[in-house]
Amino acid sequence: MSAPTPDELLDGLHVVTLPLRTRFRGITEREIALVRGPHGWAEFAPFVEYGPQESARWLAAALEAAWTGWPDPVRTTVPVNATVPAVPADEVAGVLARYDGCTTAKVKVAETGQTRSDDIDRVAAVRDTMGPHGRIRVDANGGWTLAQAHDALAALAPFGLEYAEQPCADVRDLARLRKELARAGVDVPIAADESIRKAEDPLEVARLGAADLVVVKVAPLGGVARALEVVADCGLPAVVSSAIDSSVGLRAGVALAAALPELDHACGLGTAALLGADVTTDPLLPVQGRLPVRDVVPDPDLVAAHAAPAARLDWWRDRVTAALAHL
Repeated sequence: MSAPTPDELLDGLHVVTLPLRTRFRGITEREIALVRGPHGWAEFAPFVEYGPQESARWLAAALEAAWTGWPDPVRTTVPVNATVPAVPADEVAGVLARYDGCTTAKVKVAETGQTRSDDIDRVAAVRDTMGPHGRIRVDANGGWTLAQAHDALAALAPFGLEYAEQPCADVRDLARLRKELARAGVDVPIAADESIRKAEDPLEVARLGAADLVVVKVAPLGGVARALEVVADCGLPAVVSSAIDSSVGLRAGVALAAALPELDHACGLGTAALLGADVTTDPLLPVQGRLPVRDVVPDPDLVAAHAAPAARLDWWRDRVTAALAHL
């Protein structure tokens, strides 16, 4: 199927602003562009600070979803984790209650302005709520130095961590951290996220021995097909995650998770629960800890209700044009 012309793409663009239930990644609302092609609806939603070259990968993923289509799935449902933002410990139980049947939780740590004690209290509250058999992973988004990561993970390890996601920003520090933790007898596997999705060379993680598994997101890698290639080339177990997407964007993540030959970990695709509103009346929310592999169709009334102002629509059209120049 041929790609759309620039005019077709721009004329069919819808931009919505969706509120978040809790501040996450420093934002309280999410701006998202939607477009429809022969294969269905797609989302183009790089964060507003991303430049044209980085945004081009997100646009490639949207064009794949709407105009090319995805590989056939090898499973009909995908296990997902709960996501716990950097909330106070006494709010943890309420957050986890939004994730029906999820037995794995990803907990945000290393939040700017918070302390290690905040992280410990939050993880402890997750352990208390989920019980001894729940799986807990932490995500620092590269917020720690090497020394901070070592000390923090040593303090958090007694809670039984499944893994720590991107504890340091630099891929070489991840490799050093894995060795230091092993020497210290701290059993916390390392997962690479930003070192995969924001890297010019995502395979460097595997070459340097910097991670035990990789976290992959469809849009930042340029689509499902490209993400499958990255996972295969890295040769490491993979977890599919999202980037605060609407259910339309989450559908692409589900397509990737459903197409992976092996899927041994719950995926970070239950994040529609972080939104205060969605673009569909049937959002992709976990049921008994899993998401189905199914289509998502925006509701025209919801798209209209959350439509961004005209000036923002123009801004996103300019952004699409700038990203197209890098494809």
